[in-house]
Amino acid sequence: MPSFLEISPDKLSRLIGTPAAPCIIDVRTEEDFTLDPRLVPGSIRRGHADVASWAGEIDADAVVVVCQRGAKLSHGVAAYLRHAGIEAETLEGGFEAWAAAGPAVPEKKLPRRDGQGRTVWVTRARPKIDRIACPWLIRRFVDPNAVFLFVPAPEVLAVGERFAAEPFDIEDVFWSHRGELCTFDVMVEEFGLALEPLLRLAKIVRAADTARLDLAPEAAGLLAASLGLSRMYSDDLEQLEAGMLLYDAFFRWCRDATEETHNWPAPKKRA
Repeated sequence: MPSFLEISPDKLSRLIGTPAAPCIIDVRTEEDFTLDPRLVPGSIRRGHADVASWAGEIDADAVVVVCQRGAKLSHGVAAYLRHAGIEAETLEGGFEAWAAAGPAVPEKKLPRRDGQGRTVWVTRARPKIDRIACPWLIRRFVDPNAVFLFVPAPEVLAVGERFAAEPFDIEDVFWSHRGELCTFDVMVEEFGLALEPLLRLAKIVRAADTARLDLAPEAAGLLAASLGLSRMYSDDLEQLEAGMLLYDAFFRWCRDATEETHNWPAPKKRA
């Protein structure tokens, strides 16, 4: 049972992927990280030795610190963050405990980061479905600080090259459709996130994005809502922010509410 300064892997797994997720900071040594270069979904890497230099950059209501076994490094960093006025816990058992039970994102799959440690992605302007779903997945499970550039379709590759941005959801790049799979499917697989709720959501996204609404009855609703958002917003980044809430709702349905039904009139209580 975790102490009051710790959070269990099970409890953290319920928060990851939701807007209530804490900022997760991986402070494993380079030696430990090299042994298993994967990350708790949504976590960022920071050095334990220079916590004084980066503690002030943390903009989060709550932090979970991860080291190899949940011992001295994570407890020391968490204590330092609490001293700086930041609510901080450690992950019980550290990364070893997480890796034994939960999904982990391979570092080698992430694109290079900018000077602020963010991954940068570029795709076609005027997103509808895949180009909103993929940024949602990245921000909720891969890099919460990821930057997304929306540009005219003919300029995606050139912008990617000039601005060190990873292209996605265009033809002939790594992060794109593969056979019957859409880009969201590919990201779920490549990032090691094949969790049942995300696989269920991927099927809905694929159905809506590839005009195969028969694959999932929920796809028609996602398509309608997505097209509606595209008419409501002329700014792609504003549309993305609105779409984050849409995919938050679909994810929570996929995770927690698939068996729940709604009907009218409400059942009457027996006398």
